[in-house]
Amino acid sequence: MAGREVFPWHREPLFWLWCVSLALGFWFNLWAVPLFDVDEGAFAEASREMLVGGDWVTTYLNGELRFDKPILVYWLQAASMALLGVNELAVRLPSALSATAWSLLVVWFLARYRDRRTALSAGILLSSALSLSVIGRAATADALLNLWLWAALAMIYAYHREGRRVFLLAAHGAIGLGLLAKGPVAVLVPLAVSGLFYGSLGQWRLWLRAVFDPRGLALLLAIALPWYVAEYLAQGRAFIDGFFLKHNVGRFSGPMEGHAGSLFYYLPVVLLGVLPFTTALLALLPRVREMWADSLQRYLLLLFLFVLVFFSLSGTKLPHYVNYGLTGVVALMAIHLPRLRSITWALLPAALWLGGLAALPWWLPYLEVKEPFYAAALAQYEHYFDVNYLLACLAALGVLAVLAALRRWEVSLRLLLAGPLCALVVSGYFLPAVAGMIQGPIKEAGLLARAQGWERVVQYKVHLPSFSFYRQAITPRRHPAPGEVLFTDVGHAADWPEAEVLYRRGGVVLLRRPR
Repeated sequence: MAGREVFPWHREPLFWLWCVSLALGFWFNLWAVPLFDVDEGAFAEASREMLVGGDWVTTYLNGELRFDKPILVYWLQAASMALLGVNELAVRLPSALSATAWSLLVVWFLARYRDRRTALSAGILLSSALSLSVIGRAATADALLNLWLWAALAMIYAYHREGRRVFLLAAHGAIGLGLLAKGPVAVLVPLAVSGLFYGSLGQWRLWLRAVFDPRGLALLLAIALPWYVAEYLAQGRAFIDGFFLKHNVGRFSGPMEGHAGSLFYYLPVVLLGVLPFTTALLALLPRVREMWADSLQRYLLLLFLFVLVFFSLSGTKLPHYVNYGLTGVVALMAIHLPRLRSITWALLPAALWLGGLAALPWWLPYLEVKEPFYAAALAQYEHYFDVNYLLACLAALGVLAVLAALRRWEVSLRLLLAGPLCALVVSGYFLPAVAGMIQGPIKEAGLLARAQGWERVVQYKVHLPSFSFYRQAITPRRHPAPGEVLFTDVGHAADWPEAEVLYRRGGVVLLRRPR
């Protein structure tokens, strides 16, 4: 267990590459990208309303009950805003901290049960893989959930290997925090994965004793139960129906909000989600039997396979659901990374990804979009996918070509270097361009409404909660009364031909209805 040795980590070159990956993947430009609707806007506005309203038990969005997620992320975002103000950095800070801790825990785990090189490689993969870096910087509950899921799973395996009670208690504690972060999934994944793992070893009785450990269960309940009881006492049956039945049972039993998909929905999601390391993932396929024969790798494989199968069977499908199991894939990729031999094959996904991003300014004009809001936003693409964006993509492709030419360097090292390179392009240019094009006008409209002091403002046939966040005021969704300001999209603005236009850019409009 190399991780127990005293080791000057700063002397390891991969340590500094990991630090760069953390900075670019989770932290760079957190403050400079407008919030994405619906999810980021909804979490941020609900947390702002909590801070202003002082109700630290029940969450509201634009004045209406919100039962989508438990309380922990709202507490953290509200506390962050109390310190830093109402801005993007404040509401994304809890996610960036959680994602960083998530990566630290992965490195600790693999250094303890594998070796330092594998551990640091996994840290780099985790912080710069596309879907993991994006979710790690988003103002939602997912980075927080991934932290507690992995904490629970890591402690369960540590208990299996070492039998120390502290690991068992830590696992139960992490599950309790996960219950506060996103609900029953925080119990389901560790319970199912550990059950499958212990079952595969013929150790069912050990598993049952661990699961029903009295002290562990007491700790779990002490962490999670108070809020659930308080929320039930505050909202009664509405909490049961809204949180448990609708947003948990309902999401599995059928598609919600149009988020459906086939049984194979997550296969391309996984391949794209681990960019630019897709080659390292594909290289695992012929090694399944080998991985199954090793205790650690079997555990990691079961984590990924359970999440993949379970959410493939779920009625509601969203890309970030599969992230709950990608920690296992990242660790397996890091273990087998040194066995890559072809630099062309290794860097091909990165080249295709960066090339595709560079080509966006050329093919965006030919993209057919029927939704008026997105069509109007897309019409201004040239202001965001500009020459600086193009030069950044081309420069990254040039660096990738240099990496391909450095024959004396190991293939695995050159692939790892491609990670922060792609993360830099995504966080520094791609995400700001997309957010500026789609969300920038919403932010401007919200700031304008706040600066003008308009009090009677409503959302008309749109659900864009970031507008309320930037306006720093509740904006109900309803039909406007005479004299009220209405915030809507360009498609529904046609319903009010006689209204005064106060603001119009991209896909959104601010109108004042005549008295």
